[in-house]
Amino acid sequence: MSKIRQYFSTIEIIKGFVIALLSSAFIYLNYLEFSYPLLNTILAVMALYLLLQEEEKVWFFSGFFIGLFWFWWILISFKYYEMIWAIPIGLLVIMLAYGAIFWFIAKVASVPVGCCASTTPHLNFAQKLYCPFIIKWCCGGTTPCISTLIVKAIGLLLLSYIHPFGFDWLKPELMFVESYLGIEKWQLAIILIGIILSIWKKQLLFLFLILFAYQPTVNTSSSLPDTIQIVSTNTPVKEKWDESLHSTQFDAVFESIDKAIDANKTLIVLPESVFPIFINRSQTLMDKLQKKSNKISIVTGGLYWDGSTPRNSTYIFTKKDIKIAHKVLLVPFGESNPLPEFLSKWVNRVFYDGAIDYKASNQVTDYKIGDKVYRNAICFEATSEKLYSKDKEGNHPNNMIVLSNNGWFTPSIEPTQQKLLLQYYSKKYGTTIYHAVNMSESYVIRNGEIEE
Repeated sequence: MSKIRQYFSTIEIIKGFVIALLSSAFIYLNYLEFSYPLLNTILAVMALYLLLQEEEKVWFFSGFFIGLFWFWWILISFKYYEMIWAIPIGLLVIMLAYGAIFWFIAKVASVPVGCCASTTPHLNFAQKLYCPFIIKWCCGGTTPCISTLIVKAIGLLLLSYIHPFGFDWLKPELMFVESYLGIEKWQLAIILIGIILSIWKKQLLFLFLILFAYQPTVNTSSSLPDTIQIVSTNTPVKEKWDESLHSTQFDAVFESIDKAIDANKTLIVLPESVFPIFINRSQTLMDKLQKKSNKISIVTGGLYWDGSTPRNSTYIFTKKDIKIAHKVLLVPFGESNPLPEFLSKWVNRVFYDGAIDYKASNQVTDYKIGDKVYRNAICFEATSEKLYSKDKEGNHPNNMIVLSNNGWFTPSIEPTQQKLLLQYYSKKYGTTIYHAVNMSESYVIRNGEIEE
């Protein structure tokens, strides 16, 4: 135990745990339906304030526990592959990965501290160049060097661009998505500047600078158009892929379509893979959906077979034609293995019974229904920056239809985290998002706000 204590102490673990808890509170408060802007603002600012003045070990444990609190739900899907034994291993890998990222940021930030320490006997060439400029900004004593604080803040600003295995859900600014402060990078920078000055000068009055990051609430008086029907389904994963149950499931889908027609809806949106078959290989199903589209436009999830590899796709049926939009960003490990090819084949053979990876489309798809253009998005990809790229006219998407199947990760906080990320992007780009989901509630997001 004495050897272990030389690397870290109980107090460092506790500090990291508390910081991670404060950083994750907004997710769990939303999940518990106890989310309030003032509370979220205070907790997020406290998390950043405590984190910035800590050293590498506390940063490691902060990232370690953030990996736990934010992403433990990823391992739920392992049970469907009969890999329960791998859950603790996978969880430890996730926690260590984010711990290492946070540690690296703090380690890089600690380099200038050597310039401030009078006990440093030797400086290398680079330090000799920049140390004279750094020393005058250092306070000495117990107060962190301002250059160290600045580097840590820059690390937090850049953290959202670090995507382990293509997974990009960790964004520090996401803590403010349901707060009084904004989620843009410049607003996060203002918040960090206020905190840095308050720590450096030991004066909390500098925290009032964060008021310049205030984000006015946008009133969304309009509600979901009466002509659009967004469907929620509750089909567990094991039942969804059970072919003996497909007939009953498909009947329920067509019943929803008929009800929407009777209610004079012009568009119905169904969840991801609500038809868990290769729709393009079932002419009977294609004909039936096309016939229904004479009375109502249909956007539905389903699989697509191109002759060699499967695709996760959206099928759009209208009176005039049938359009198929393929998924652009595949779920790491779930749909496509991000490892090098030789490792990918081995993992697929050992853990996924030799299954082949899905194939992704090269570019995002926009399609028109009536007088509106919608950006296509399927589950995971809707929570990524790429799907909000500008169109040919140089505009971010005004409208997006998202189809999801959250059955792989329920019950958990995953649907909540997904919703918060969609609110983040809706607020950032002004995109109205229509989200149809299996195994959690469906909703519309306009200007970052949920509409019932």
